[in-house]
Amino acid sequence: MALSDWLPMALHYDVPFWQRSSRLGIAAHCRVSCMAAILLGAAAIHLSGQEKKIPEQMPSPQSAGAVTGVKIEPTHVTLSPGESRQFTGTVEGTGTFSSALIWTVNDVEGGNASLGTIDGSGLYITPYPFPAAVTLKARSAADPTQSAGATIAFAAPPTAQGPELRIDVAAPAHPISPLIYGMNSWRLSDPEQQAAQVAKQVRLPVNRWGGDGYTLYNYKLDISDLGEDWYFEIAPNANTSYPDISEFNSQVIGDRATGAKTMATMPVIGWTAKTRTRGSSYSVAKYGTQQKTDPYWPDFGNGLRPDGSRITNNDPNDICMPIDENWTSDWVKYLVHRFGNAAKGGVAIYALDNEPNWWDKMHRDVHPLPFTYDEVTENGLKVAKAIKAADPTAEVSGPVIDYWITFFYSMRDIEWYQAQRTEPTEGPPDRRAHGNLPLIEYYLRAFKAAQDADPRHTRQLDYLDLHTYFAANDAGLKPAGTSDRQRAVLDSTRVFWDPTYTDQRFHNPDNYLELLAPQMIPRMKKWIAANYPGTKTAISEYNWGAAEHISGAVAQADILGIFGREGLDLGALWGPPNLNSPLMFAFKIFRNYDDAGGEFGDLSLASMSEDQGKLAVYAARRTADRRLTVVVINKTFGGLRADLALDHFKPKEAARVYRYSGVDLTRIEALPVVKAARLGKQASVVKEQLFPAMSITMYAIRGN
Repeated sequence: MALSDWLPMALHYDVPFWQRSSRLGIAAHCRVSCMAAILLGAAAIHLSGQEKKIPEQMPSPQSAGAVTGVKIEPTHVTLSPGESRQFTGTVEGTGTFSSALIWTVNDVEGGNASLGTIDGSGLYITPYPFPAAVTLKARSAADPTQSAGATIAFAAPPTAQGPELRIDVAAPAHPISPLIYGMNSWRLSDPEQQAAQVAKQVRLPVNRWGGDGYTLYNYKLDISDLGEDWYFEIAPNANTSYPDISEFNSQVIGDRATGAKTMATMPVIGWTAKTRTRGSSYSVAKYGTQQKTDPYWPDFGNGLRPDGSRITNNDPNDICMPIDENWTSDWVKYLVHRFGNAAKGGVAIYALDNEPNWWDKMHRDVHPLPFTYDEVTENGLKVAKAIKAADPTAEVSGPVIDYWITFFYSMRDIEWYQAQRTEPTEGPPDRRAHGNLPLIEYYLRAFKAAQDADPRHTRQLDYLDLHTYFAANDAGLKPAGTSDRQRAVLDSTRVFWDPTYTDQRFHNPDNYLELLAPQMIPRMKKWIAANYPGTKTAISEYNWGAAEHISGAVAQADILGIFGREGLDLGALWGPPNLNSPLMFAFKIFRNYDDAGGEFGDLSLASMSEDQGKLAVYAARRTADRRLTVVVINKTFGGLRADLALDHFKPKEAARVYRYSGVDLTRIEALPVVKAARLGKQASVVKEQLFPAMSITMYAIRGN
């Protein structure tokens, strides 16, 4: 591949991950954005060389004339959510004057997601939900007293005929793992103990303890080096009863109280925090002036010199110490002694660290070099063996990578490509040294080889564990946008399964000119079948954003339906929802829709929608009481009518119906029961169902 092809790809892959460190409230940028800075810097240097050709003084274009008025077209329009409209603004005046305009929506420059947005050309994008009306203004930039206005009224789209929906109860079925409804425990603070209340409301099945801040966690001291998220600091808490009282142990205790399995994070990086004394890996007194310092502790820097270059001569032993798999072995033995083994309610799953593709950025104070195949694989194997030896009943997941391109290459390879100044004649050295296998495939083969070589044939890896921050528009962890952005985000749930879904973020890593459908769950299963059969699938971090908005609930419900239908084994949302938020109700309609333990079934059934982008449908049998459960999700901005056909199903009673929608974001509504009409001996149908805009509807029907 030509270097000129690789660099745009590397730059492009930066986009979905700019917000990754905002999980802890600290903005961070992907490593490859450095290349963008280089390219932009070169452009700036080029322009600066041309500046001398521009006269130092140019006459102001406004000085020779005056603005006399502004016109806008059209002046009145009615729009539905999902639509856009181009407005034209014209500045009138005498002599020479500026034609520049400033556009506002209800006096908000550029508008916002609640009012709709308008760009500098006058293109207006509708919001959802929508107000009764908004006022646009086009104001002269040269003379703010001159403006013109337009009124936009809103109307809901008329109810339309939806796609055909069909469930086949007799088609081949497969179990749905309850662990797909998991979450991550991370919160900056939780003074009202909302996390425990959310766990109870959604009957949380698995709770992951992980993230950047836990890679360097010391269980003996209950402390961590916070890495780049916060000035590479040790920030001790008030705890004096460690190790028995600790942040991690508190989660295990809480999980046991709510019935959730605990998924822990074990270090593979080879370092851990060594002291409870407040400190930083980049002391200003020791390493000199730095670009930024902790506003509360000015001696603690960010590890960058004032010119932005990295400090590379720091001592990694300043606040951390090296460890190996024996450290992990001692920790797991301690946990087994404290809580019992996994089979008896102790820690159930151990993840092999967190996102190694970011170690040389997030944890560069101890790990300044990019990760390699051998490091993640061989060190991961050592840690996995230590875990299994200490608790043979526990499960292990890995490699916990979150970056599309590093499913195929190590960061050493990626940075090698970036360093090339001429087109390379050979492929990247790390991958080439490992049979030219994509990283994930090599990783799986290595673990299979370890199992095959073990006299006891012990499986060292139970889950292929990846992170997928693949929502469109980089929407993860962000508020809802305007209707066009909501539509794109909802459509991007197809990234998990659809062979026809591509976008500019996902290129074939070996041929940049070719877009590649991610199909993440089928792809993971394909990797496993070819390289380590029997391994389960885990997506232990993902987020589609809009947590406080109905579109976020709809996207999340769609993802949960996909996880069950596609046979994922474990899923964990990053960023747990607030109590009684739309995101919480998306989980609750699958896990506890009636506040009495009513849940979506555990045996996935064949379901079909003629247009999954409009009405998504998921079905499952609940084996405990043999009820058929069906979830129908309207992903559009208007109401849709459709029949729900039930092949090979004989209802024995009317269907109970529950719905969550934008009509009332505070609860799941119990609706009147509906009857399924018999169609001969082999089928039935629930006729003429109305699915409101942006809604999630649950049916529970007892039958054969």
